[in-house]
This record gives sequence, structure tokens and C-alpha cells, in this order.
Amino acid sequence: MKKEWPLWEIFIRSQHGLAHKHVGSLHAPDAEMAVNNARDVYTRRNEGVSIWVVRSADIVASSPDDKEPLFEPSNSKVYRHPTFFPMPEAVKHI
Repeated sequence: MKKEWPLWEIFIRSQHGLAHKHVGSLHAPDAEMAVNNARDVYTRRNEGVSIWVVRSADIVASSPDDKEPLFEPSNSKVYRHPTFFPMPEAVKHI
């Protein structure tokens, strides 16, 4: 029986930003090979400065069906919204 290598999710931080962005997935036997393959596949034109690889099986996500019960409590906390606080006239471009 043939065993397939684990699936890895690839995140690249570009030279133009601070956040890593999901760029795709690939199969590799371990994290080191996943980083090397991600470099070869997703940064062919030197567009990245950092690579994250995360085993797909280790990612836990909420379901879109859980949106209301998951995010409803934040609706009762209006003080967390930036529009709750008045901005001084001297403060610009925030």
C-alpha cells in the first residue's frame, strides 16, 4: 500500500508587506522539504522574504455555519469598535 506524503499549507511574506499570505499547498515528507519545495514553487522570482509551512492536518478552523454563535458576543461590545471613541482633530491618518 502506497502512503502519500502529508499535505502542507504554504504562507509567504512578500517584500511589500508584513503579513504572511496563503499561497497554496504541497505534499512533502517533512517540514524542511516542505520549506525547500515551497521556495522552489512559490518564490521563483524572489518575491518572498519568509516562508511558513503548516501541516494541513494541524489547522483547526471554525465553520461558516458557526458564524452567528461564534461572533455574536462581539456585537454587544460596541466599545471595541474604533467608531466608539472620538478622534482628536490633531490626530490624522490613523
